[in-house]
Amino acid sequence: MQPQDVAPRPTPPSGPVVDVEQAEAALVEHYPRLVRLAYLVLPPGLGRTRRVLTAHALAQRALPHGRASASVIPAQATGRDGDPGYSFVRLRVLRTALEAGLPLKRAAWPKRSQLPPLLPQVWGLRLFPRSGGAEELALDQRLSALSGPARAAYVLRGLEKLPEDEVRKVLAAAGVTDPAAAVRQAAKVPAQDALLDSPEFDPCSLQARPTDLMRRRRHGKAALAAVAAVAVCGALLALPGGFGPDDTTAPSGARNPAAQAALDPARVTTVPPAAWKTSARTDFSVWPARGALTGDRALLRRALAAWARPGDSVRVSATPGTPSGGPPGPPRLLYAGRVDAARVVVFYDGLRIVRYAEPKDGSAGAALDFARVDGASGAEADAVVLDRADTNVRYLTAPWVTSAVERDLRKPTAATPNLGLTDGVTAPLASPAQQSGACPSWNVLQLTDASGTRLLTDLGELVPAHLTVGRPGAPQEASGATALRAWAPFACSLAVVRSQGVKSVNAWEFARQALPDASGDAGWVCTRADTWRGDGAQVQAQFHTPGGVYGAVAAQAEDVPACGAKDPHVLAGVLWKSAKGDWYLLAAGAEDTKSIRATGGVNGSADGTLLTVRAKQGAEARLKGTLKDGRTISGLR
Repeated sequence: MQPQDVAPRPTPPSGPVVDVEQAEAALVEHYPRLVRLAYLVLPPGLGRTRRVLTAHALAQRALPHGRASASVIPAQATGRDGDPGYSFVRLRVLRTALEAGLPLKRAAWPKRSQLPPLLPQVWGLRLFPRSGGAEELALDQRLSALSGPARAAYVLRGLEKLPEDEVRKVLAAAGVTDPAAAVRQAAKVPAQDALLDSPEFDPCSLQARPTDLMRRRRHGKAALAAVAAVAVCGALLALPGGFGPDDTTAPSGARNPAAQAALDPARVTTVPPAAWKTSARTDFSVWPARGALTGDRALLRRALAAWARPGDSVRVSATPGTPSGGPPGPPRLLYAGRVDAARVVVFYDGLRIVRYAEPKDGSAGAALDFARVDGASGAEADAVVLDRADTNVRYLTAPWVTSAVERDLRKPTAATPNLGLTDGVTAPLASPAQQSGACPSWNVLQLTDASGTRLLTDLGELVPAHLTVGRPGAPQEASGATALRAWAPFACSLAVVRSQGVKSVNAWEFARQALPDASGDAGWVCTRADTWRGDGAQVQAQFHTPGGVYGAVAAQAEDVPACGAKDPHVLAGVLWKSAKGDWYLLAAGAEDTKSIRATGGVNGSADGTLLTVRAKQGAEARLKGTLKDGRTISGLR
């Protein structure tokens, strides 16, 4: 996880005294700028809605409870910077915004700013600033790659117009341990001060959209069912008597021979080590049992008992849509052995991968993790996360895998260190699953067998996601040189689908568009993350300009068929500013798009898959496309 370099709050030096009234006057007068400052400094990983609400909460909590000392006042004595009240509330907003980006620690209570805000609160709506152009999106991507202190340095310099020495002083007063390093890191991002004042970064001028209506309906029904179940259970508990060992009303698992057999380590199933060589299947059912502790009955018994009935000392996690109940019968053993500081057992029950881990030193506590893998085959059954230590991850690979290397998806031509394979277990590699803020690299696992080479990425779950490229319905492996170059600008966008139960992510370049003013060709790429459970697919249309390090997200949606095998169509648009300062609406559809029309704040139409129309900064448009078969589609949003 990216260190934030924020120290405990220093004791403010003596300075001009600021009372509540003075601070309140400054807060009211400069509230929009303070909220904008907080929004820009907060980690983008929070998501736009929470980032908006947290920015308002931090600004509203900046008032002191009594008289306080303004610890840093910039040298210039004109405008708002000469106001001790403004300097004081700005410092409090900056400090809490930096604290919000700190990683949570197990041994310490979280700070208030690290938790979702209690106020303001919005129900049933997603709030986010108005979308800007490609330049704003690109700047947002660059800022997200910085650490919290570096983002703060960039904003203080560009938005607050502070000279470099004053930026360092403000950062030091906000608790940053190395202000000079933060300023140096911020200087690597080109200065674009005017963009910081754009609507893209204005959390006081918002758009509203409903949350997932179908999910809300399902959750509402589930809540009603839960209330009814609690009422029934309460009535049953009020009845005299209870379940005895011979009571025919006891739960079925108490007397079910299959359930009892599932807890017997002697009945755990395995397959011969070479079974995969003659089987037509390439899934977890033909994995042999590996590891030095496959014969440790006591370990297997503890693992099965924890699976059937985890106690308070067992930490249980499951990917979305994965049931966490006990085994339906004797499971298949895939691994039992010592890995780093733990003893690890991995089972497969035909539907799920289940991993049990306990401390090797015999101390209390264990972990039980579930991942859904029904229908897994080939690349989807190539590897399982065996262990995580610090920011590293080890994998257990399929028996048919012959080599494993580490590849940085952001750098297609970089070296690929060999991870080696010891009884199918890789050496540790740095995982991107814990990255926050900066994204200097995105390490993936590259596996090779007799059929070819594949890429898998860790998204914080038991089973890594399979990366592909190409048209939906016929994707190709992402391991070739062309495919690696195609993925490089969009590698860091994988962070938005972490811990979502993702099965595979495909990147499809659906159009290329010549930019106005002879600025080169831009690429339109749709990334679609499909899940093991079927619903919850995440779709992003991304825009990549020539020479850009990152792609910019032009539109995104959840639970839509766009860019999928069932509906390989997409339409997206973005506002783009040319080098001459002119604004354009650029839109693109897939190859079967017959025409595109824009209405609303921008009006225009074009035959074919591309549309270029002059526009004004901040303009909003509605897109509609007509396909060659006569159907119409709307712009992804």
